[in-house]
Amino acid sequence: MLVLDTDHMSVLEWADGSAAERLRQRLNEALEPKTTTIVTYEEQSRGWLAYIARAKSRTEQLDAYQRLSGHLQMYRRPAVTVLDFDAWAEAEYRRQRKSGVRIGTLDLRIASIVLVQNATLLTANAKDFSQVPGLRFEDWLTS
Repeated sequence: MLVLDTDHMSVLEWADGSAAERLRQRLNEALEPKTTTIVTYEEQSRGWLAYIARAKSRTEQLDAYQRLSGHLQMYRRPAVTVLDFDAWAEAEYRRQRKSGVRIGTLDLRIASIVLVQNATLLTANAKDFSQVPGLRFEDWLTS
């Protein structure tokens, strides 16, 4: 199973050009199921809500709400499976914290979901995720 981190989901959702096209092509060619996490949805939603809060003009507000709607539609697609932060992932999260892993809370929640699913995380954030023992990850945006 492949789990797309927030950076990969954002490229799929909004980016144009060769990076987005390469990522789409690789995902289409991959045989493993493609998923993301509820934590990624949370991260992106928080970003769009902050964007709406900063919108000053009517035009900026309309644009912000249109983008939020597009974000919601991305996650409503049948092809997008969203993995929950469930009791198993929460227990893994606590175990990782106790063992001394010190990365951001949301990143560690994503890593914990990926670990309990025995999956591979697609992320450009090797700096943080490399600190999580046993986590398999690849960056499909640069490789």
